[in-house]
Amino acid sequence: MIRPPCDPLGASQYLRTGPLSKKGERGKSLMQNTFNRYRDAGLLFLRLGLGISFLIHGIPKIVGGPDKWAGLGGAMGPLGISVFPAFWGFMAALSESLGGMLLILGIYFRTASLFLAVTMAVALQMHINRGDPFTVYSHALEDGIVFLALLLIGPGKYVLKK
Repeated sequence: MIRPPCDPLGASQYLRTGPLSKKGERGKSLMQNTFNRYRDAGLLFLRLGLGISFLIHGIPKIVGGPDKWAGLGGAMGPLGISVFPAFWGFMAALSESLGGMLLILGIYFRTASLFLAVTMAVALQMHINRGDPFTVYSHALEDGIVFLALLLIGPGKYVLKK
């Protein structure tokens, strides 16, 4: 390797691009080489955190029964769907509880992410139609964005095998 005269020890290689990883990934910074190794662990932590949260939110809705489901399904009214509100409410509750479990396990991950993103979109429009402030509907917006991103990214390598 030819070193520039102003860098006789070759330190600029480590400052600009970081050391070579085991795979010889040139052109990546030290931080990229360090944290890329933990990408799948990061996805696991994200899946566990969101999955547990949505499981906790969804179980009371599932066990709430038809009256609770009909109330939840009423959110479909502004979308022009006013038939079978208990069915739509049950589907939202199922998306949250079962979707949370599937996120944790990493199986049927993209399907669960899609259903949860749709559920968050309906929740978002419900809050906006009510005239709720941003601080109220931001949770549904943020979760919807995360689920759409997870739909594209996938679950990572730490999943329960089918």
